[in-house]
Amino acid sequence: MEQSYVFFNGEIVEEEKVSISIRSKVVNYGLGVFEGIRAYWNEEEGQLYGFKLVEHYKRFLQSAKVVNLKIPYTAEELSDITIELLRKNGYKQTTYIRPLAFKNEKNVGVSIDDNNEHDAVAIYLQPMGKYIDKEAFRVKVSSWVRIADNMLPPRTKATAGYLNSALASYEATRNGYDEAVLLNRNGFVCEGPGENIFIYKKGKLMTPPASDDILEGITRDLVFEIAKDELGIECIEKSLARTELYNADEVFFSGTAMEVAPVVEVDDIKVGDGKPGEVCTRLKDIFYDITHGKNEKYKDALRPVY
Repeated sequence: MEQSYVFFNGEIVEEEKVSISIRSKVVNYGLGVFEGIRAYWNEEEGQLYGFKLVEHYKRFLQSAKVVNLKIPYTAEELSDITIELLRKNGYKQTTYIRPLAFKNEKNVGVSIDDNNEHDAVAIYLQPMGKYIDKEAFRVKVSSWVRIADNMLPPRTKATAGYLNSALASYEATRNGYDEAVLLNRNGFVCEGPGENIFIYKKGKLMTPPASDDILEGITRDLVFEIAKDELGIECIEKSLARTELYNADEVFFSGTAMEVAPVVEVDDIKVGDGKPGEVCTRLKDIFYDITHGKNEKYKDALRPVY
């Protein structure tokens, strides 16, 4: 394996030099937050593009603020560090970027109230093409209920909160489905374990609002922008009943890892004709061109690495 470099507490270092104690609070209690970001490789240009770095890092800092993690960097500084890290690793392929901030104290106790000047900050990279190697998804509404904003707020991307996602995903895949869909405690459609969800019905694109306990996705925002500006589709945030998934013309996921991915079956019921829909397909194609630097109108969403 080639040498891998990571960012850890102010330095870019060899990955094997970084260690976390089994006594660390992030190991024992999940007291941390993270982000998911991508950099896309354009083979024709020989260029790697960081996708919406500042927007992702602003969300990262907001997550940290909610759970009292002190990060001594701005979103712009974290973006600069990420570009430097990508160059240091020399990646020339689409790459996933994982920033982490966490409590690294070794004392017993779940408190996030401490006197540290700042907490641990790390960034590592992972080459990644498709997150799940599927062209279309069969999903199952999970028996697990999505955590609520006044329990463990989903918008914080807290490490501890993703046990909820893992349980839902495991339940779905062990029963033969590709992914789960979670409902919130009021019975409304929320999101996938790591993805926002959309439906297209009667010429309108709809997705759950932030008040329904979703992560306010960066890709979600871009999908809305593309749908309105490029396809002329009316976009609405509204609470969605479970059965609206069954009767939609189209259903699809969006997310940093998942990108834009069609859902063709929900609870063994075909969505539309059971094939990827035209709107999702067009959004997916436009999203690909934007993220790979092939759409000049959206070049400000990207930052070249080389």
